[in-house]
Amino acid sequence: MPSAIEKLSFSLRLRAALDNVAKVKGATDLAREFNLQHREGEGVSVQSAHKWLSGKSIPTPDKLATLARWLNVTEHWLHYGPPPDPVSALNSGAESSLAYPRSHESLTLARKIELLSPRQRLLVEELVLQFHGRSNE
Repeated sequence: MPSAIEKLSFSLRLRAALDNVAKVKGATDLAREFNLQHREGEGVSVQSAHKWLSGKSIPTPDKLATLARWLNVTEHWLHYGPPPDPVSALNSGAESSLAYPRSHESLTLARKIELLSPRQRLLVEELVLQFHGRSNE
């Protein structure tokens, strides 16, 4: 069973994806638009859509697949967030392996990011991941 943090994180990713693609204003819009996209099985009620947006539940796998396809994101990202970076996991705690050593500026920026709302932090993280992915190409 997903924890409260997992449910809230899902709702933040869902809102971010909706902002980027569908411009859905609330649960009623989400339920209506989702039901137009979902062809396998039953649609969702406004109450279910509200639970997704408010971090009270995570959709079933078939509905998650429809959301991901509709919003042009992966099911994994929508459900769990970005995959862990194996390189940073191996190097965690190793100051000498950092591409940019800790500085006053980087610590100040990190403190500012910590003060953002969870949704804003998610957007900053996604932006950094987009830039990071492009630099490796």
